[in-house]
Amino acid sequence: MSASHVSPSARAANAIDCAESPHPADASVPDGVPSQSAGASAAYVAPAHLARFLSLSDFEPAARRYLPRPIFGYVAGFVEDGTAQEDNRLAYARYGFRPRVLVDVSKREQRITLFGRHYASPVGVAPMGISALTAYRGDIVQASAAQAAQVPCIMSGSSLIRVEEVMAAAPATWFQAYLPGDEAQITALIDRVAAAGVETLVLTVDTPVQANRENNVRTGFSTPLKPSLALAVQGITHPRWLCGTFLRTLIKHGMPHFENNYATRGAPILSKRVMRDLAERGHLNWTHVARIRRRWKGPMIIKGILDAQDALRARQAGMDGIIVSNHGGRQLDGAAAPLQVLPEIVAQAAGMTVMIDSGVRRGTDVMKALALGASCAFVGRPLNYAAAVAGEQGVRHGIELMKSEILRDMGMMGIASLNELNDTFLIERRH
Repeated sequence: MSASHVSPSARAANAIDCAESPHPADASVPDGVPSQSAGASAAYVAPAHLARFLSLSDFEPAARRYLPRPIFGYVAGFVEDGTAQEDNRLAYARYGFRPRVLVDVSKREQRITLFGRHYASPVGVAPMGISALTAYRGDIVQASAAQAAQVPCIMSGSSLIRVEEVMAAAPATWFQAYLPGDEAQITALIDRVAAAGVETLVLTVDTPVQANRENNVRTGFSTPLKPSLALAVQGITHPRWLCGTFLRTLIKHGMPHFENNYATRGAPILSKRVMRDLAERGHLNWTHVARIRRRWKGPMIIKGILDAQDALRARQAGMDGIIVSNHGGRQLDGAAAPLQVLPEIVAQAAGMTVMIDSGVRRGTDVMKALALGASCAFVGRPLNYAAAVAGEQGVRHGIELMKSEILRDMGMMGIASLNELNDTFLIERRH
C-alpha cells in the first residue's frame, strides 16, 4: 500500500541480577499461551510471563517500577506544559467510526507495501534516542523485534549503539539522521550510513534548537548525565536495571557513546561535549536536503512536517515520503497534533507516501490515521517501555498486540482490506 492507494479526497536485565541471571528476553520460557494477536500473526505465541500485558498501556507502569526515575522521566517526558503531548491523544479521541455491517470479513488482510518492501501491518517502531539506557542493547532489541514481526523500524540517530551493529542484526532497519554541523560532516555521515547497508534514510527536521524539557530537570535527567548522589541512589534502588542494563553494558561494551551523530564516534554519555554535538542544527535548510537527495540512492523521508506547504516542498525536493510528527510532544509545546493536519498534508502528497507518529496507542488510532490518508503509523514510548520490561520479547509482544487490534478492528468496521478504508468511515465527535 502506498500513499496513493486511495485518493487524498477519499481518505482524508529486567530479571537479571548482578550474577547475570538470564534476562527474560534472553531466557528460555515455558510454553506460551495463545496470544490475543494470534489472528494477526499465526506463528506468534505470547510467552507466559507476558500474558498479563493486554495493551500497550500496560507496559508503562511496569517500566516506571523498573527504571530509575530520571531515565523513566526522560522517556515519558514532554516539553513545557505538555499541551502538545495531550493534544496528540485528544486528536484521536475526536473521531469515532461509522462501521459497515453484513460484510464478509472472514478473510481480512492488513499487509502493506512501503518503498518496495512488504510488511505485515501498517504499524512500525518510531525512532527513540538513547534506548540502550532503558533496555540492554535497546536499539538492537527494537529492530530485531520489528524484523521478527515484519514491521518497519526506524533507528534513532541519537543512539548509543553503532548503526553497523543494528544493521547486522536487522538489515531492513531504517535510519533516522540528525544532521551534524557542516557540509563535510553531513556528507561523511550519509556515506557511512549507506556503507552500513541502510536502504531507507529518514531526516528529522523538527529539532533546529534544543527544546525546553523542564521535566528532565525535575526528574533529575540531564544530557550529559551528571554523576551525583541522587543518581547513585536511583541506581541502587533499581538493582535489576543497574545490573541488567547499565553495569552489563559497561562490562561488555564500555561507557556508552553517541555513536551515530557523525561519521566518527561521538561524545560519551557523561561528556560535556554532548550538548554541543546535539545543538548544531539551527542553520539547516532545504538546500541541505537537496544535496542529500542527490547523494542518497535509496528511499528518503522527511520526519517532522506539520504544514502542507512544507509537504509540498518535500515533494518538490524529491522526497519519497514524509512522517507527519510533532516529535511526540517533545519539541514545541502547542505544536499541532499530527492527526489534525494529516488530511491537508495528504492533499499535497500527490503520490508521496505519508506516514504519521505521535500519540499512536491503539489499533483504532492506526485505523483513524489510515482513513485520513496515512500509509503507516509509528509507535514510540510504549515500545520503549516494553523493551525495558522484557527486552526483545516485550517489543515483539507490543507489536503483536497492535497487529491483533488492527485485524479485529477491520472486522468490526466491515472491511477485508485496508484499501477499502477512507474518511467516510469516520465521524467527528461532538462534545
